[in-house]
Amino acid sequence: MELVSDLCLLLVILHAPAVLALSTHVAVIYPQDPVLRMGSNLTASCWIHSDLGVHASSLFWTLNGQPLPGSLYRVLSPTNLSVTLAGLNASRQTSGDNLVCHNHKGHILAGSCLYIGMPPEKPVNLTCWSRNTKDLTCSWAPGGRGETHISTQYALKYKLRWYGKEKECEDYTHVQPYSCSITRDLHLFTPYEIWVEASNQLGRATSDVITLDILDVVTTDPPSGVIVGRVGQLEDQLSVRWEAPPALKDFLFQAKYQIRYRLEDSQDWKVMDDVGNQTSCRLAGLRPGTVYFVQVRCNPVGIYGSRKAGIWSEWSHPTAASTPHSERLMTGSCDSKSTLRRELKQFFNWVRKLPYGCSNMSMKLYDQWRVLMQDSHKARNQVDFVF
Repeated sequence: MELVSDLCLLLVILHAPAVLALSTHVAVIYPQDPVLRMGSNLTASCWIHSDLGVHASSLFWTLNGQPLPGSLYRVLSPTNLSVTLAGLNASRQTSGDNLVCHNHKGHILAGSCLYIGMPPEKPVNLTCWSRNTKDLTCSWAPGGRGETHISTQYALKYKLRWYGKEKECEDYTHVQPYSCSITRDLHLFTPYEIWVEASNQLGRATSDVITLDILDVVTTDPPSGVIVGRVGQLEDQLSVRWEAPPALKDFLFQAKYQIRYRLEDSQDWKVMDDVGNQTSCRLAGLRPGTVYFVQVRCNPVGIYGSRKAGIWSEWSHPTAASTPHSERLMTGSCDSKSTLRRELKQFFNWVRKLPYGCSNMSMKLYDQWRVLMQDSHKARNQVDFVF
């Protein structure tokens, strides 16, 4: 008989937890603070203490402060009033939807928070990079529409491909959401396997696994010491010089650079892709008497013999310079290609007349010719070329 009594007590505990809680509360709601999937239904019960002398039929429910219609209620006993909610939508409340049981005077007897959302979908767009081989930072995006409407945790997991143990990244960044930096026990020349796990109270999902070597995803600081200046009195050119990123000076690598520039009053950048690994370049075909903003960025290629290109750095801070003013009468439209062809034709005709021919032709010689042509234009004060 004692065993039967114990089993009966256990059944009461499992099926009526709210009743047991009434020993310390005037009323309780069951289930308390449930987590529910969007579109699901919920039946909640408000249990009141019999000592209150209040009948369940006199109670009413509110959801987020709004009374719920009596057609949703059901009196289960003199001390138990239920409400059924169908097709629940995600909460707009950061702390959940507030389901509250009131007495006939409107006083709050008990409350429960409803957390309505979705399980996470597979994280996507997992990408990683290493700044100067000193860390390994990865970022990703939530799968699907990205919003589960309930608290969801993301864990960046990784291991060395052949012999490593699974580890979790610890340095999650708050500046950039969905990202984490691995800063300790980094291994070069060894592939990593990296993935992201998403989980909440409704489910879990795992991203695809990516495999990479740190040396193949190196990025660096932008080039430093960017200087932009005039090329003598040439009206349509500017020279650009810069220094390799200091953090990479001790690495065996072959950098390549890009330059972009724009007019002072424009937001449209023009990009020069064929700069190569040199640390200087000349911009030609510019407007005379115009301010230009110039930026440079670096891609560290072949770090320690890696066969893959690295990742482009951020652009350097904009550096401004202006081309000299022109004294020509500028008419017509700009046709840089036809202008260049005309100028080169005239340049080579001029070079042929020199006693040493083309054997010593250089940029310095070209600059000399351009200055002579400009002086000639200024003297005649007329247009020789159509722009």
